[in-house]
Amino acid sequence: MEYLDILERAIIYIENHLSENINVNDVAKEVGYSYYHLTRIFQVVLGENIGNYIKKRRLSNGANQLLYSDKKIIDIALENGFDSSEAFSRAFKSVYSVSPKEYRNNRLEVFIGNKKEISIDLLKHITTNITVQPEIKYIEDIHVAGIQGVSSINNIYSLWQEFDKVADTIPNKHISKRTFGICDQLLESHTINYHMDFSEVIGIEVTSYDNLPDGIVAKTIPAGKYAIFTHRGLLSEILKTYEYIWGTWILLTKEVLDERGSFELYDQRFLGRDNEKSEMDIYIPVK
Repeated sequence: MEYLDILERAIIYIENHLSENINVNDVAKEVGYSYYHLTRIFQVVLGENIGNYIKKRRLSNGANQLLYSDKKIIDIALENGFDSSEAFSRAFKSVYSVSPKEYRNNRLEVFIGNKKEISIDLLKHITTNITVQPEIKYIEDIHVAGIQGVSSINNIYSLWQEFDKVADTIPNKHISKRTFGICDQLLESHTINYHMDFSEVIGIEVTSYDNLPDGIVAKTIPAGKYAIFTHRGLLSEILKTYEYIWGTWILLTKEVLDERGSFELYDQRFLGRDNEKSEMDIYIPVK
């Protein structure tokens, strides 16, 4: 696809000149496309404009240097295209909700604002495996029965394996046979990171909570408005989808996040963890 080649060349140029005072016209000139054409491709395919990509990549580079180097904040600011530590700090806090100094002291690499360099592999994932513009939809209460446990992003599959062992014992299953992974606690978006543990409910949709066996919990997904992203392909690639949601969409959307928990939905479109034709949805609560 021609547009992938255009985007790849544009991104390579940006990455090689992040510390310089480049703008959209510089990028367009480098790839041989008009300002309008390149801006439109970037916005439609990647869900953001070029100026935003450059700014967020500079901030993400800075965040990485805060955690994994002992460079002074002023040096990090200048290396990433900011005129002063004050300008860097203002921009940084607007994204990460804490100052660069606080971020360094916390020693946590968070999801939000983690704008990774877009490799050709990630570019293909964004363009073919994610709906970059989510569907905004109101849903009614959904009743779920299953198991509850503490997990992290890296070992959530083990909790699903535990659910598979008891799924047949759950009564009153809904005809839809939809299953859910529900984040069962309120999480501040600026604290969500790669290593944190969180409470999770894995379960199946039911018509009532009557006669649930010991060890099976009831969980109602509350009615409300949600931003719905579809992830396509291997489930092992889902982290890339979450990184897009928290690293790009969450920083650009006009939607306001709500305090209801997020959840994953698996229905008849899900054909297995290792099936490239599988689809599942991620629901992010909004007001």
